[in-house]
This record gives sequence, C-alpha cells and structure tokens, in this order.
Amino acid sequence: MRRTPIELAQGISKMIKDKAAVITGSTSGIGLAYARALAAQGVNVMINGFGDPAKIEAERQSIEADFGVTCIYSNADMTKPDEIGAMIAHAAETFGSVDILINNAGIQHVEAIENFPPEKWDAIIAINLSSSFHTIRHAIPLMKKAGWGRVINTASAHALVASPFKSAYVAAKHGIAGLTKTVALEVAEDNITVNAICPGYVWTPLVEAQIPDTMKARGLTEEEVKRDVLLAAQPTKKFVTVDQVAAMAIFLCSDAASCMTGTILPMDGGWTAK
Repeated sequence: MRRTPIELAQGISKMIKDKAAVITGSTSGIGLAYARALAAQGVNVMINGFGDPAKIEAERQSIEADFGVTCIYSNADMTKPDEIGAMIAHAAETFGSVDILINNAGIQHVEAIENFPPEKWDAIIAINLSSSFHTIRHAIPLMKKAGWGRVINTASAHALVASPFKSAYVAAKHGIAGLTKTVALEVAEDNITVNAICPGYVWTPLVEAQIPDTMKARGLTEEEVKRDVLLAAQPTKKFVTVDQVAAMAIFLCSDAASCMTGTILPMDGGWTAK
C-alpha cells in the first residue's frame, strides 16, 4: 500500500528503532547531536572520541537515561586502523549489527602550504579521510548480511569549494565526496545508501571558543567576528545548528530517502551557491 509523504516521515522511528549506530567523533558538537538524535528514534549507539573521561561518561549515561537505549563508548584512535576495526567489531558484538555508520571525526590546521607541517597533513588525512575508509570497509559486510544499511559521512562545504590555507582539510573533504560516491555505486543493489552532509560553519563549542582570540587579534567585536570572519562566506549570515545537521541524518536513515545515495548535500547557508 502506497504511503503518503507524511506517513513516510512519521514512520522513521518505527523503521530504525532497535537498530545500531556507530558515530565517530561524537563526544561533543555535531557528533553528539547525531548520537542523541538517533537515540531519540530508539537507535542503540556507540559514541567515540577524546575528551574528559568524566564528561564522556556523563554524556553516555545521559543518552541511556533520556532515551531508554543502550549507549556504549569507544576511545578508538581514528589514526590507527587496527583500533578502528576493533571498534566496529565491538559494536557488532554488543548490538548484533552495525546498521548505521556516521563518520564525523575531524581535525583542522590552518597554514600556508609552504609552511604546512607534514605531520599535520598526515594527521588530517588520517582522521578526516582515511578513518572513513576503514570504518566503511568493516561495516559494509555487516550491512550486507543484514540486508539494510546507512552510511553518512560528515563532509563540509569544503568538499565542494576551497579556501586558502586549508590544504589538508580541503583535500580530505574532497576525498570524502569521492569516497561517498564510489561506495554508493558499489552497494547500490544491497539496500545500503551512502551519502555525505556538507555543513558550512556550524555553531559548536569549538567554534565559540575561537571568537575571543579572533576579537583580540583583529580588533573586532564579537558580532563583527561572527558576521565578517566566520560567516563571511555564508550569504544567510547564520550559523548552521548541530540539530539541523542531525535532522538531516535522521532523514537520510528514513524510507523517504531510500533512493538517495551517492549524494553530496550542502547545508551551508548558500555558501556553495555563489
């Protein structure tokens, strides 16, 4: 029986309830918003990342208490393929499957190419790009076995356009776009979709923490830093919110998005429209 668009949207919780998700880089910011949004739909989640152990444990317990799901934590280092493989195996052993994989771990370094430290290049490529290859490589066989899967890669507006002084980050995000398209084609007949969300500037604690130093360095007010520095490229002059990014991920897990695969989806306030 054909379902209406409203019925499709309302059926998200029922469709993904009791499934299992792994979200890398999810102890704060966008990644934590993904984890909480999925948990709110009844999805069991594994969070991953670095930070204060007490705060991470508090977030893990909060997810379980707020949403009645199982939430486990992995401190796997995204620069180490063996730890990534062990993380996916641990999630599969705990939950019985890995149905949803969200690659979100990322770092940044800003410097002119001639001064860009090679070790920073290597770390950014490893965490922002190669880690996604390793997680996907281990998760896809589990999804094929289950007959269903969703892979969502957090890319960036920088998967579509470049900015100066961000050679490694831009290269990695362009690589994520290519990886997304390639894997999507490979699993197109396996009821698995692979997509990338490309946010512009997102309001996170990490971004907020940059504002005082930028105010001091440039002699600007807080509002001027937000409008003329951070949001200079975004025509709306509004930050994307973590909840908006997470809502897109929930949609991509739904039946309504089952024919969307290999897509690179900007959420950038019009940045890449220019």
